[in-house]
Amino acid sequence: MPYEPPPELAGMSLAEIAEAVAARKLPPVEQWNPDNVGESGMRIAADGTWLHNGSPITRPAMVRAFASLLNREEDGSHWLVVPYQKLRIAVEDACFQAVDVRRVDGDLAFRLGTDELVVAGPDHPLRAAGDPDLPSLYLMVRRGCEARLNRSTYEQLAQIALEEGDDWTVTSGGRSFPLRPS
Repeated sequence: MPYEPPPELAGMSLAEIAEAVAARKLPPVEQWNPDNVGESGMRIAADGTWLHNGSPITRPAMVRAFASLLNREEDGSHWLVVPYQKLRIAVEDACFQAVDVRRVDGDLAFRLGTDELVVAGPDHPLRAAGDPDLPSLYLMVRRGCEARLNRSTYEQLAQIALEEGDDWTVTSGGRSFPLRPS
């Protein structure tokens, strides 16, 4: 069955986004605790590029499949987890890149580089880190793994914040998120 990415955010309602999110079935990685542990030879570069043994993984379907198996442990280490094996993966900054954002029916809907859709809120908070004059923004995706907002998505979010007021905060899912680190 060929892969069909979700439609562009600009043409979707919040209900349609929620339906697309619910339709995506993710493996129950958090339920698996295999004894076979090793190194994957994989790395996610700061720009979101996935590499294996130093070479980029050029098949988007492979990246989407691996991304569905990611888990971040309390010590900050990242792992690809399947029922029989757990392999460490190096992550330079964040597991995902947020590549688009739209204000939809009062909430903030993000598209990731893996074509996943995430709506910011209590389960998917935004976090500002770094320098207050040049912050990095992150969106919690799942299992401790975050998406870093790329430059254009950061600019889109900043425009949304400016349209809503001058305090550099945005709201989504009933929560308020500062766009500058404290």
